Amino acid sequence: MNEYDLQMMRLALREAEKAAAAGETPVGAVLCWEGREEPVATAGNLRETKKNALYHAELLAIHKACARLGGWRLWKGTLYVTLEPCPMCAGAILNARLKRVVFGAYDQKGGAMGSVFSLFDYPFNHKPQIEGGVMAKESEALLKQFFYELREKRKAPFSEK
Repeated sequence: MNEYDLQMMRLALREAEKAAAAGETPVGAVLCWEGREEPVATAGNLRETKKNALYHAELLAIHKACARLGGWRLWKGTLYVTLEPCPMCAGAILNARLKRVVFGAYDQKGGAMGSVFSLFDYPFNHKPQIEGGVMAKESEALLKQFFYELREKRKAPFSEK
């Protein structure tokens, strides 16, 4: 873990904050390419906004990076994400051949990189380097605040919503 990694995780947290402000679960992702200082792609969750189960921050960042780089093999890519990827996103990470994944909060309900299970314990042809728990407290705080506010809104009378 180095200062660049922390800088990219802070950027992923900003993407998560943008998602929360739009009413989305606050998950942000940043995809970087080895040798480039600037990120190739950034994204936040858009499932609620776009009404599409596939619009996770990780998948959107991978999609943008593929379009920008002109290929689907992201073998020099590092994905920074604020929440441990789910099985769908872990599968996309595997298929995109990402070199490395750095994530914040562990997801005890849906994480596929160690919390519920690890997709990469299976004998697939590719295994990224994984670093979890990076800036986890900040990621967890953002998620807790978002879901607290969501529960409070649901408690309020209809006239106050």
